[in-house]
Amino acid sequence: MSLPPLVEPAADLSIDEVRRYSRHLIIPDVGMDGQKRLKNAKVLAVGAGGLGSPVLMYLAAAGVGTLGIVEFDTVDESNLQRQIIHGQSDVGRSKAQSARDSIKEINPLIDVRLHETRLDNDNVMEIFSQYDLIVDGTDNFATRYLVNDACVLLNKPYVWGSIYRFDGQVSVFWNEHGPNYRDLYPVPPPPGMVPSCAEGGVLGVLCATVGAIQATEAVKLITGIGDTLLGRLMVYDALEMTFREIRVRKDPEGEPITGLIDYDNFCGVVSVEAQEAAAGSTITVDELKDMMDAGKEFELIDVREPNEYEIVSIPGAKLIPKDEILSGRALAQLPQDKPIVLHCKTGVRSAEALAAVKAAGFKDAVHVQGGVTSWATRIDKTLPTY
Repeated sequence: MSLPPLVEPAADLSIDEVRRYSRHLIIPDVGMDGQKRLKNAKVLAVGAGGLGSPVLMYLAAAGVGTLGIVEFDTVDESNLQRQIIHGQSDVGRSKAQSARDSIKEINPLIDVRLHETRLDNDNVMEIFSQYDLIVDGTDNFATRYLVNDACVLLNKPYVWGSIYRFDGQVSVFWNEHGPNYRDLYPVPPPPGMVPSCAEGGVLGVLCATVGAIQATEAVKLITGIGDTLLGRLMVYDALEMTFREIRVRKDPEGEPITGLIDYDNFCGVVSVEAQEAAAGSTITVDELKDMMDAGKEFELIDVREPNEYEIVSIPGAKLIPKDEILSGRALAQLPQDKPIVLHCKTGVRSAEALAAVKAAGFKDAVHVQGGVTSWATRIDKTLPTY
């Protein structure tokens, strides 16, 4: 959908800016007017990770005058496979500060504003109100719905992107002119059904493709050129190297958004069944180690996927993927004569498996809080994390 320019043009461009952005200026559709609009624009990136990295780098290079970054995390070595705004020397640093330094290296003319906080109901309206456009690169459903609802309430357009393994999705949402995120996804998927990138993985270069599309849509919205993805969902399959488009329309029977809600409760980290199963049936890795040292008889079951098991495992753990347990196919493999201890990477999947195991009659089963990640960081620090 073609839309009018989002911001008014700045008064002028300096000689340095004309030199820097000359390849934009000689494009008739952009020209001096479009570049002045980019200079005057204020864009907020929610997240400086896999998608936020190319978005921030290209918008900085394009001359977006003010870039905001909402990011509370620190750089981990596992981020470097895809989060290209950070480097080896940034490991352990604030992602927001690392991203700011990279932006300044790309374009020192950009005003970079940091919001080193977790986005929530208490701060989202105040932060979003400072910007013309929001670019969402988050990887959890609670924050996606929060971003959407805040943008609807503030009448802000936003560019949304999503990545998982080899697949990417991109769209533009602006409730005043077309659909919002809830028109595409009225309710979140059941807890545990869609793994995060940390659990399911993502092809690093996929982030570049999806993030570049997001940055392109941001430039188009700011300058008013071309047809945006408002009302369209772009679906990218990196393995097949295909793009396909799905039309998205406003739901005439959709519930109006009148305020912010409890998004963690709305999306759920784990299902109600898993929460109930884990209550009183959760042990720490220290308790697991004590059980091992004491020679206690129990069956330790790893419910992750085989490729994860190859990366790192807790000694003595038997691999039975979660889906095998949830489907009932693996229940016959579970011992009847000794306690069962389940674990996964962080404790989310093992809680879901625990609910199924308890429902099948294994009342004494427990699961390990923090999973193999906690084991590698607290018990055996020679093991890798991922």
